[in-house]
Amino acid sequence: MSEVIDVHTHILPRHIPRWAEQLPGARGFMTLEHVPNTCRAKMVTDDGRFFRDIEDTLWDPARRLGDCDVAGVTRQVLSTVPVMFSYWSKPEHGAVVSRFLNEDLAATVQRHPDRFYGLGTLPMQDPDLACRELEYCIGSLGLSGVQIGSHIERGPSANDERWNLSDPRLFPVFQRASALGAAIFIHPWDMMGEGRMQRYWLPWLVGMPAEESLAICSLIFGGVFQRLPDLRVCVAHGGGSFAATLGRIEHGFQARPDLVAVDNPHPPSSYLGRFWVDSLVHDPKALRQILEVYGVDKIALGSDYPFPLGEACPGASIRAAGLDDVTARKLLADNAQAWLKAP
Repeated sequence: MSEVIDVHTHILPRHIPRWAEQLPGARGFMTLEHVPNTCRAKMVTDDGRFFRDIEDTLWDPARRLGDCDVAGVTRQVLSTVPVMFSYWSKPEHGAVVSRFLNEDLAATVQRHPDRFYGLGTLPMQDPDLACRELEYCIGSLGLSGVQIGSHIERGPSANDERWNLSDPRLFPVFQRASALGAAIFIHPWDMMGEGRMQRYWLPWLVGMPAEESLAICSLIFGGVFQRLPDLRVCVAHGGGSFAATLGRIEHGFQARPDLVAVDNPHPPSSYLGRFWVDSLVHDPKALRQILEVYGVDKIALGSDYPFPLGEACPGASIRAAGLDDVTARKLLADNAQAWLKAP
């Protein structure tokens, strides 16, 4: 069977501690309440707030591998569910939760090294702790990289600050990732404007694409890509709205350099080909559009397995887009291997 690599899949531990019982002062962390005699569980916070219902595809590698075999996926890239980032928490608590998630994920990869790659998570609210955990993920756990959010929301002790990825305080994390050769996957979370989008699932339909464009623009305009030419970044969901609004973004750079080109002297279009996006745009026409923008070497299969907003049959849009065999092969496996620097 030809290699097919899905770069965008999520996983959780089967059992998650109630951190409020273990970490003094911890509140609001996510845990699982398994439904007896079923393959289902509820994601709830330790103070009782319901998040979502899930099935064992999110924690059982055997179920996951069975689905992969049916879909023809030879390897998955595993990352945690973004709600687990916990950037809002105290840094020392976030570091403990990150370590727990990373060790559990790495154990799954180590049990199935021919089927899984792994991405860790970091306590990004404290860049020093994030760098330490990044080194542990790559050097000790053997993970391929890390997944981070589209922005960093810091908790009450930091006066509820929000950092875009252009924030200079985050640069050491990107710098360390580049030095370690760690791949970075950027996933939206805590979507902007969520307070105005309480109906119709709008945070996922409108907020997520905007968050991804925010992340890409932040890395470009903040000079991160300019200063770290070897940094390997992949952005979820086809890069969100960035491709569709690139003309406006480029024009803004040219028309108001006094506002836009303050930390980076190069136009946004000059960074095309410097980062990857996944293929999860849900429409062969949209896939062909982002191929024109990002290029055939910078799009990798992503499905968002096992969530319902993902692609039920990973790679279906790629196969339906009328691509030549060489291009399809790149999207289905080769580009993922290049991003991961995987054999």
